[in-house]
Amino acid sequence: MICLELYTERLILRPWKITDAEDLYGFASDPQIGPVAGWPPHTSVENSREIIETVLMDELTFAIALKDAPDKAIGSIGIMTNEQGQRHSFMGFHDAEIGYWLAADYWGQGIVPEAVAEILRYGFEDLDIPVMWCGYYEGNEKSKRVQEKAGFVYERKEKVDVPLLQEQRIEHFTRLTRETWEQDKK
Repeated sequence: MICLELYTERLILRPWKITDAEDLYGFASDPQIGPVAGWPPHTSVENSREIIETVLMDELTFAIALKDAPDKAIGSIGIMTNEQGQRHSFMGFHDAEIGYWLAADYWGQGIVPEAVAEILRYGFEDLDIPVMWCGYYEGNEKSKRVQEKAGFVYERKEKVDVPLLQEQRIEHFTRLTRETWEQDKK
C-alpha cells in the first residue's frame, strides 16, 4: 500500500492508522455526522477501529488532519474509482467519485473545501481522472455548498438505496471534468 500524504495550506491528508480509532470514535459517534453521509453512528472505539481496518485503510482514502496537529484525525476524504467496481451506471469507466465528512467541531472553517481542492488536484493531475463526481443526499446543504464552491455542476438526482441505514433516499449528483477544472484554475 502506498502511504501518500497530501498537503494544503492548513491540512495534511494522510493515510488512516489504527491509532486514529479513538479520534474517529470521538466524532463518528456524533449522530450529526454519519447519518447525513449514509452510515450509522459508531458505537465504540472497537467499532471505529474495525471501520478503519475494513473501509478507511484504502490507498485513496485519507484522514484529514490539521498541520499543527497531524496525529489527530478530524475527518475523512477519499476517491472511489469506477474501475474498482461500478459506482453508478452513469459514470464512465475511468471516472471517480469523491466522498468526505468532517467532525462537527470543525464545520464552518473551510476545511472540507480546502481538502476537496487538493483531492481534485491529485485526482486530475496525478491520477489522470477525466471526470470527478460527487453526491449529497437530499437536505445536506453543507455538502451541496462544498461541491458548488469546488466548481462541481449539478447533473442529476436518483432514488438510491442506503444499505447501512436500511433505507432509500434521494441523492443528488454533481460532476466536474478535468477540462473545466483546468480552465477554472487559470
